[in-house]
Amino acid sequence: MGAPDQDLSSAVTQPAMERKLRHLTLIDRVGSFGGAERLAVEISKRLPHERFERSLCATRWGPELQSRPSRARALDDLSEHGVRFVGLNRKHTLDLRSWRRLLAFMRGERIDILHAHKFGSNLWAALLGPRAGVPVIVAHEHTWSFEGGARRRFIDRRVIGRRCDMVVAVSREDRRRLVELEGIPPERVLYIPNGIPAPPPPAGAVQRQDLGLRQDDLVVGTVAVLRPQKALDVLVRAAAILRTEFPRLRVLVVGAGPEYEVLEELIEELDLSSMVSLLGYRTDVPELLPIFDVAASSSEFEGSPLAVLEYMEAGLPVVSTRVGGIPDLVEDGVTGLLVDRGDPGALAGAIAELLRDPERRAQMGRLARERRRSEFDIDVTVERIEQLYEDLYRDKDRAG
Repeated sequence: MGAPDQDLSSAVTQPAMERKLRHLTLIDRVGSFGGAERLAVEISKRLPHERFERSLCATRWGPELQSRPSRARALDDLSEHGVRFVGLNRKHTLDLRSWRRLLAFMRGERIDILHAHKFGSNLWAALLGPRAGVPVIVAHEHTWSFEGGARRRFIDRRVIGRRCDMVVAVSREDRRRLVELEGIPPERVLYIPNGIPAPPPPAGAVQRQDLGLRQDDLVVGTVAVLRPQKALDVLVRAAAILRTEFPRLRVLVVGAGPEYEVLEELIEELDLSSMVSLLGYRTDVPELLPIFDVAASSSEFEGSPLAVLEYMEAGLPVVSTRVGGIPDLVEDGVTGLLVDRGDPGALAGAIAELLRDPERRAQMGRLARERRRSEFDIDVTVERIEQLYEDLYRDKDRAG
């Protein structure tokens, strides 16, 4: 039996003390496509400035990145929200000079709360935070496969789980695995759902003809970093199954990453070049989503993907593999359809079921949007994180 979900629904918010708490977010990079990085930035931006002095440290950040548009925008965004930015320019895992700089920064600034995101940053927070005298250390586990990796399990259990005050899991399934497979004490693992902000006003609708689409085309789309975890080859193979019944179907893959050439070769091998398009990295995803009829996720494993929340906000039915925290987001048969991972036939079958029924697609999309807005809003996520900080810091303050 798994440990019951720990949550914050019944806790009472009480300021630990009158002065501002000095808060540091630790993440490997900013301005990238990844959901963990985006969530880390949003939390840092949205913590109330009257209660927290906020800084964010990107460990893999050097001067060469600042000229990239997405990275420059991220820095401007942090600055506009009063968040101090620190770039370590770490070259490799054992770059001791960078870690000494981080240690000196935390000591010099007398950081009260250190919140790390993803395994590497979680480990360094667990190692350096206590040495810097940081009272409260929070590790945030966004996703991993929970398969194999005895060394990883050992580090999570014996280092991160013991030296951090709390490990935040982004799904109930991840929390169960952290407790049952990793062996982290259940009282040190807290499930806090991801959330996203309401989308900004559209900058201008993307027209179908801009992407070479006809008005009568059916469109299945996905937004993802192109890496093995996303199993986009399964979606491509599902497209090959669907083309006989849906000759006007187009599949749009939005995103960049190391699997781009592999997918390009598979598309050519299956003679799908006229059906499947790799659109690369785009900054206009909110304007693209209304073009989709169905959103798809074919991942091998997931935490709580922000892309799925964005599909829901766009009023799209979601066809996804039943992995990680996705069942927390997508209600099977109500806001989308869930299938087993690694099965192109099952994925194709679920997509076909929705492509045949426009009324059902529209109803699922409406319910998905309602659910996203009521249960998965970024402000709710930040409120729960803030409450966690207050509770942990108050306990440390009382302990002396």
